[in-house]
Amino acid sequence: MSSRLFKILWAVLSVVLSLSVTAKELPNFNLLDTRETNVELYGARGKAVALFFTGTGCPIARKSVSKFAKLERDYAAQGVDFWIVNSYAEESMRDIQKEIGRLKLREMTYLLDSKQTVAYAYDVNRTAEVILIDTFTWEAVYRGAIDNQMTEGTEKPRASEHYLKTALDQLLAGEEISTPRTRSVGCIISYPQVSATDEAPDYATQVAPILQKNCVECHQPGAIGPWSMTSHRRVSNYSAMMEEVLLTRRMPPWDPHPGYGDFLNDQSLTREEEHTLLSWIKAGNPKGDSHDPLTDPRPKLPEWRMGNPDAIIKLPEEQKIAATGIEPYRYVEVDNPFDEDVWISGFDVNPGNHSVLHHVILYVRWPGVPESNGKLGQFFYGWAPGASSLKYPEGVAKLLPANAKLTLELHYTTIGEPQTDMTEMAIYLADGPQERIGQTRSAINTRLDIPPGENDARHTATYAFKKPATIYGLFPHMHFRGKWMRYELLLPNGKRETILHVPRYDFQWQLSYYLKEPRHVPAGTWLMVTGSFDNSVGNPNNPDPTKRVVFGEQSWDEMFIGFFEAADDPEPSVAMGR
Repeated sequence: MSSRLFKILWAVLSVVLSLSVTAKELPNFNLLDTRETNVELYGARGKAVALFFTGTGCPIARKSVSKFAKLERDYAAQGVDFWIVNSYAEESMRDIQKEIGRLKLREMTYLLDSKQTVAYAYDVNRTAEVILIDTFTWEAVYRGAIDNQMTEGTEKPRASEHYLKTALDQLLAGEEISTPRTRSVGCIISYPQVSATDEAPDYATQVAPILQKNCVECHQPGAIGPWSMTSHRRVSNYSAMMEEVLLTRRMPPWDPHPGYGDFLNDQSLTREEEHTLLSWIKAGNPKGDSHDPLTDPRPKLPEWRMGNPDAIIKLPEEQKIAATGIEPYRYVEVDNPFDEDVWISGFDVNPGNHSVLHHVILYVRWPGVPESNGKLGQFFYGWAPGASSLKYPEGVAKLLPANAKLTLELHYTTIGEPQTDMTEMAIYLADGPQERIGQTRSAINTRLDIPPGENDARHTATYAFKKPATIYGLFPHMHFRGKWMRYELLLPNGKRETILHVPRYDFQWQLSYYLKEPRHVPAGTWLMVTGSFDNSVGNPNNPDPTKRVVFGEQSWDEMFIGFFEAADDPEPSVAMGR
């Protein structure tokens, strides 16, 4: 081959490589770091983000990461974020922390890509690869090796080309990146094998079943999802959006830290399921020649998730919601469907209008009732978007006395046009008196003070267990500025135990977390709930970052309530009953 032809081919190849790096906006992602903090790519506020992909034990990554750390020291002040991304599957935190300590990385942002979804979506095949992202366009302007010191099986005494440093200097100077891509030589990253061949996963037998199992319940006509998964064509149209919500962990809506708690209603996807979907999307959403399972008629959505209830609480009249403005809380007295004492083992809500119903709470009052909410009486059950049905285990129920007065608290939001609502609440009865009386309790802080512009305003609330009790479920509640919330037990023996940590609180999905194994606590235990609010411009949901925020009922105010379901141990000398 002549030198002239070689130069022409090399020039063409360089253009192709350049286009492959810069032509596509990278999808957003959310990952937890080793401090259990949620980190979002699109939340970066600097001029650029540099990612370094790694895994514990890889010698090339270990030798290279010190150079990455030095670049952080040199360039962080110029508005560049440097993030290490561990993309080995199911790494133990002990091994990760040991390596962080040995390599002196404790001051760096170290992200956990434990399902390998970010590395896979970003086409990272080896450790020690770096990707430099321009935060103005969210495009990769450079990817490859930090420098040219490392090669397969050997290394030079020193680097003669400093690729990442050169790219940083050119990006910050507003210049074109002279070398947008180089070859990485780290350890190969192994991804789950989701297809028997090198072809894309089969839509009919692999992709559609995952969607039917985990997504279609909400994404079908009449359900809460904003669009319906009724065919391959519909899913294909939204495939890029599906990739984004998987990488940002917005879907399926499930936010607890995987290191704490084991919950009955876990809605997360497995590593293999996520890679099946991402691999299919990356391949262009092929349908194949098989029948489309999503077009099959689906069973009609059940009116009630737990089956036919024993009684239904109905609103006495249709609620009318204005097109605009502020809707104050409504307190509607409803009929008690029972004229005798009953023991309630479960509740559910059928929202009449998902688009405007913010929450509904049932309060019950009777002579001598502990007034957990003033004259309304006792908090019995609450629903918000994402909440699960309440179902107590055998032996636990709420006592509803005969002729108790029932009040529904309804909060609506306006959407630009008049709406109506006829929400209903279902009651499921236990078979007679139960050994334990279930209660919805809370650790609450009403003395909130959230300064304007503050992105990490921390608050705490506590609850004291005066009697031995069992905890069944946990329900964090904040508003638009809510950032994270953690439930911890402070035990009488001095031990401290986290039973739930939600690193990324989402006001749109106020989920319920029911423990697979209810947690018994001795008398003298304290439940401590800590959390944080983001009142900065960096919070896209913030109604007004210039406002000092206090406790209030409306969504632009704030709340800090750690709800939980619990029941005291039965008194051995007291007969069962009222």
